[in-house]
Amino acid sequence: MTTLLLLGSLLTGGLVLALLARDDRPAFRIATPVVFGMLVLWLWQIVCTGYEVPLVLLPPPSAIAAAVVDHLPTLAADFRQTVLRAVIPGWAIGSGAGLLAAIALDASPFLRRGVLPLGSLVSAMPIVGIAPIMVMWFGFDWQSKAAVVVVMTFFPMLVNAAAGLGVTGAMEADLMRTYAAGYRQTLLKLRLPSALPFVFNALKLNATLALIGAIVAEFFGTPIVGMGFRISTQAARLNLDVVWAEIVMAALAGSISFALLALLERVVTFWHPSYH
Repeated sequence: MTTLLLLGSLLTGGLVLALLARDDRPAFRIATPVVFGMLVLWLWQIVCTGYEVPLVLLPPPSAIAAAVVDHLPTLAADFRQTVLRAVIPGWAIGSGAGLLAAIALDASPFLRRGVLPLGSLVSAMPIVGIAPIMVMWFGFDWQSKAAVVVVMTFFPMLVNAAAGLGVTGAMEADLMRTYAAGYRQTLLKLRLPSALPFVFNALKLNATLALIGAIVAEFFGTPIVGMGFRISTQAARLNLDVVWAEIVMAALAGSISFALLALLERVVTFWHPSYH
């Protein structure tokens, strides 16, 4: 019976998605991922309950939803500690410093050739190596987690912004020179606007990296609150429904931040050819 229900759901969901994909109107483009997500959750529920998958291996979505409701105050405190106090400040400082550093390096080819290769080296450093050092430097509270986020977000922004500042066409640059525009005017009116798609790509990438970095950093020392702390302690107690509830909260935070940045990018860079 479970297998028939599973196959029927797959067939019905596939037909609905195929019909939605034929229409390019905005409402249908939004409905397609929503329906796909609901289908995945429904299939997940069928598999877990129908085949009696042990909760320690994979709890059904209904159990995860119940855990979210039952532990909402705890989840809210963890969200405040990890996202509001570590992720957002670290993301803002790291991304802002990376953009300013890219502008500074753009004015000095010598520094650009020396610093940019280091960006790839530092970006390859593992979080598990950075986090304990930051804990020793800044203590066990949110400051050390924010420092990890700063390190993780600085160089992606630096590399992307530096690449964006270098994409200005020769014709546009010659036109600015014919108007007797100096370096500052060319930077503000031509090169920075041209680099905005690269900057937003880095911001969206950093939004994900910041959340991952803060959660992993909490495994190496934190007060008794935070998403990483909760995941590590509840996993050790085999309370996998709480672990999955924290994962859902983190996924929602990452998805919402990515969507907001994508919306802001569309508003700011409406002139870009990719939107026409």
